[in-house]
Amino acid sequence: MTTDPKKHQPNPDAAAPHAGGAAPQQAAGQAAAQPGDGTARAGEGTATENHKATGTSQGKAKEKKTYPWWVEMPIILVATMLILGMFNIFVGRLYLIPSESMEPTLHGCEGCTNDRIFVNKLAYLGGKEPKPGDVVVFVGEDSWNTTYVSQRSDNGLIRGLQNAGSMIGIIAPDENALVKRVIATGGQTVQCRPGDPGVMVDGKKVDDSYTMSPLVNPVDPTTGSDACQGEYFGPITVPDDHLWLMGDNRTNSLDSRGHVGDEHQGTIPVENVVGKVSARVLPIDRIGGVAHLDIQQ
Repeated sequence: MTTDPKKHQPNPDAAAPHAGGAAPQQAAGQAAAQPGDGTARAGEGTATENHKATGTSQGKAKEKKTYPWWVEMPIILVATMLILGMFNIFVGRLYLIPSESMEPTLHGCEGCTNDRIFVNKLAYLGGKEPKPGDVVVFVGEDSWNTTYVSQRSDNGLIRGLQNAGSMIGIIAPDENALVKRVIATGGQTVQCRPGDPGVMVDGKKVDDSYTMSPLVNPVDPTTGSDACQGEYFGPITVPDDHLWLMGDNRTNSLDSRGHVGDEHQGTIPVENVVGKVSARVLPIDRIGGVAHLDIQQ
């Protein structure tokens, strides 16, 4: 018996068989005759899915946890302290000018409104080193620390709080941090001898237009001169990776000149430099940048 293959080919328009036993032809006829119903059902299915998705999103939103303020506030405070601590350690921090040794560039004295400066700790990254004329904050060597007295408490708890305050920049670090201007660097010879017109580096007078004038304290002509703005010294060849530093208020500054008898002849290792003084940030009437001059031009 020959079977007609056309009778067994599936009808592309036919719907899938239903469990209710409806004839395939009838289902196909309904699908063909009522395309609108099919479209509506498809649309209804999409709407239902969207409704379910919206419901799920709303459910997730409702599931989001909130915390009372007494839980959130400590978290915010700790995060803020960590950020400030990282900034102070790696980027820069504020320092208070305690004395008159850097007048008129930086103002400081007992009982007055002292300058507060921002020190940039990133200035000498990547192999860069301080240059003559830079104003820097550095940690003094042992011979510079004979008069330094720690401000930390003997009480362990209070000392811990002080150290935490130092980390975030509200309390000064427990170190003999000093601020001076770089006069000479490694390999250069610095001096001021009788007959010299001023401080000399490698036989040339350095610019001193930024220094305090007139001199605050008189100079003994038997041991120094007004041109030297203090006592005679040198010649001293600065060791490699060291700096010769002086205050701008030359007759009222205990700087490299006062430590020529120590192991480094008054010079400071470059590694002791904390950073470069970028600006005065307080008081308001003295806000501004700090000049870093090319004093050896």
